[in-house]
Amino acid sequence: MGATHDSAAWARVLEAAVAHVFDSVMVTDAESRIVHTNAAFTELTGYTLAEVEGHTPRFLQGPATDREVIARLERTIADGGVFEGSTVNYRKDGTAFDIAWRVVPVRDDAGALSHYVTVQRDVSASKTG
Repeated sequence: MGATHDSAAWARVLEAAVAHVFDSVMVTDAESRIVHTNAAFTELTGYTLAEVEGHTPRFLQGPATDREVIARLERTIADGGVFEGSTVNYRKDGTAFDIAWRVVPVRDDAGALSHYVTVQRDVSASKTG
């Protein structure tokens, strides 16, 4: 973000981008509680922001979720790194889907962790076809 950007205007641009990307976007606070999701998240999972706000994303996991991948996710974010991986998640209706996702830490001006931004993509079709 360059110095020529008005911060309020730039925030509106970024908000519009997140709202309209095809990939699912979820923002959590530093304790991994959901504070924002976009329309693609609702389309992918069946959950609205009102249903998930304040919860951790663990409700998306189920029997086929790869526990080793989740353990790697937890280690990576604990170390302050960017996580990339794939596993199986579950929709509100209980159906499983394959996802690839990235989790990026966001830091405040003092360098303290404030949020995580998670971008998820359903890769089920690429695994079956």
